[in-house]
Amino acid sequence: MKKKGPIKENPKEGLSRRKFLKGVGIGGGVLSSGLLGAPLLTEEAAAQSGAAGVLGPGAVPVELTINGQRRTLQLEPRVTLLEALRDWIELTGAKKVCDRASCGACTVILDGMVVYSCSVLAIEAQGKNIQTVEGLAQGGALHPLQAAFIENDAQQCGFCTPGMVMASKACLDKHPNPTAEQIRLSMGGNLCRCGTYVGVAKSISDVARARPSSETPSNRGGANARL
Repeated sequence: MKKKGPIKENPKEGLSRRKFLKGVGIGGGVLSSGLLGAPLLTEEAAAQSGAAGVLGPGAVPVELTINGQRRTLQLEPRVTLLEALRDWIELTGAKKVCDRASCGACTVILDGMVVYSCSVLAIEAQGKNIQTVEGLAQGGALHPLQAAFIENDAQQCGFCTPGMVMASKACLDKHPNPTAEQIRLSMGGNLCRCGTYVGVAKSISDVARARPSSETPSNRGGANARL
């Protein structure tokens, strides 16, 4: 029987997965690859660190703007936005369910973009407007989407509901009068084990229909303005 030698990487493959992971690391390679359209570090944070482009491993100042309020925290660079919201600021609406960017329970809106907060580093969210479900109700009055979710039984166990509400808001921000297909595509990244999808879609449609006909993204302060 022929003795097998050590397994070698195929030199024809170019940049192998092993070489890639060795070179940049899993977290840095994925999260700073431009998915958020911004560099990992702000210039101010890099200057404070004393080493351009390098922070940590200890805690560093991180300033976040959440629902219009600025919060300055001391966080290790590895802390995710979801962890910062829940463990440091005690905004527990976004839920830590899969922690792998697949269920949508931790959905927040970051500069008008729907993101999984479990897969965004808190330090990456500096200088961006972070909207969470806690910022929707005003003066004790529910946001129209929250009221519509209750009216249409669009929640059961509730774990997915905050993320569903935020994704629904982003859908209406982008599509003031969404079609059924636009709703389906907008909500495709949020999973519900209880199967409340029909109620969620109806809630979005009801809020869209209830808006004054003159209410458009332009006169609401832009497509990303709050409802």
